[in-house]
Amino acid sequence: MTTQQRRYDIDWLRTLAFFILIAYHIGMYYVFEWGWHIKSEHQSVWLQDVMILSNQWRMSLLFFLSAMALSLFQLRYPDQGVITLRSKRLLVPLIFGMLVIVPPQLFIELHETSDYNASYLSFLADYYNLNTTLAEERHSPLGLLTWNHLWFLPYVFVYSVFALLLRPFLVKICKLNTLQAASLWSFVGVLVGVMSVIWLTMRREFPVTHDLVNDWYSHAKYFWVFIVGYCLPHLGSLWTEIIRRRWYLLSIAVSCYAFLIADRHDAWSLLADQFEHSLAVRSLYAVIVTLNHWAWILCLVGLAGAYLRFSNRLLKYANEAILPWYIMHQTLIIVAAAWLKPQSLSVGVELLLITSFTLVGCGLTFELVKRVNVGRWLFGLK
Repeated sequence: MTTQQRRYDIDWLRTLAFFILIAYHIGMYYVFEWGWHIKSEHQSVWLQDVMILSNQWRMSLLFFLSAMALSLFQLRYPDQGVITLRSKRLLVPLIFGMLVIVPPQLFIELHETSDYNASYLSFLADYYNLNTTLAEERHSPLGLLTWNHLWFLPYVFVYSVFALLLRPFLVKICKLNTLQAASLWSFVGVLVGVMSVIWLTMRREFPVTHDLVNDWYSHAKYFWVFIVGYCLPHLGSLWTEIIRRRWYLLSIAVSCYAFLIADRHDAWSLLADQFEHSLAVRSLYAVIVTLNHWAWILCLVGLAGAYLRFSNRLLKYANEAILPWYIMHQTLIIVAAAWLKPQSLSVGVELLLITSFTLVGCGLTFELVKRVNVGRWLFGLK
């Protein structure tokens, strides 16, 4: 396997991962009980089982692919200003998104969940005021300023910086004969073992915050995923083996998912009853949860490597469009939901309209910004 050629399978998989994210966020409007900015009158309990299929690994997949892309880029262009490029691609859209794209989400949420009824202009005056007293329970060190769904951008930037600082060490580790000769299953065992320890020791102690500063469980989980993704292009034989064993990995992933869904429906009540009191039972769950996580990521990488090693017009469009689509999608979903919810439409019609509004809005945004240099800069386009 050569890593000197562009890996179109990673480009395809990154595009599909972002579309999974968009579908997931549309689902958040309809899924029963799970808190979100706005909730539909048509909430569904069974949708929880469907969304659990991807919520164990969807963000990890994005970190994994971002790390692989960074590593592959360095293998092809080792002298490029990678940090400068990532700053333009990630930090500029983040700041723009926080100031312009994200505010409607909080505005609609306040209207939905409280007696707040001020105008949008009045809300913006508070949103940009670091000393505002509006919704103090939502304050960060920057007042109401928030990145909401854009939290992935600062995280992946920070992880990229650390990966680049650690690059000499990581490359040296990857060249060790033990790792170069490792079997796929021993590799999976290490991935699951490390993630299981993280799950057991940090998941409850450090609840997910997405605030970058106090999000230690997320950092342990996602940075481990990022480092593995960064190293994989240096481990060509393992990557090849992942592609070759893709169906075995998929069968493991489906089996673990089936176990977790059955557990949600009390199929393993004897085990569940001992969860709080038995380290062995908690460890069993940790292994199954983390094996589910890694099996899905690796099987998707394997399937993409087997069937998506080509480029076409759609991929070329998606490679450029996906970041603006990511930046815009959640705000468009929430705005569409807030507009349609009072209309009391059937769930099918409402879902079709929200999805259409989101996809068309993302497409029009990209077509507009790609034609204007300032727009390209603000949305992280080259």
